[in-house]
Amino acid sequence: MNAEVVDGGTIDLDQEDVRLADGTRLTEGRADEFAEEVRRGVGRPSLSAPGRRSPQLRLAIPEQTRDQLKARAAAEHRSVSEIAREALERYLAS
Repeated sequence: MNAEVVDGGTIDLDQEDVRLADGTRLTEGRADEFAEEVRRGVGRPSLSAPGRRSPQLRLAIPEQTRDQLKARAAAEHRSVSEIAREALERYLAS
């Protein structure tokens, strides 16, 4: 579903009736909550400390390794990231 985005300027959400996709009304309070979630970075809890973003690591691996990792993660009902973190921690601890 592609919705057209129009900048309507500043409005008072407690005066104007603006609805979310699920039909609930968007109020100033809820808009503030959304803004705070965006500032915090919605997602999984930080691995570093509450309120802080966890550092991320991007690396290239062979396709076969990626496929094996994804299969292992699926078989263990874990995320690829969880398995990769565990492998790195074990390596660094040795």
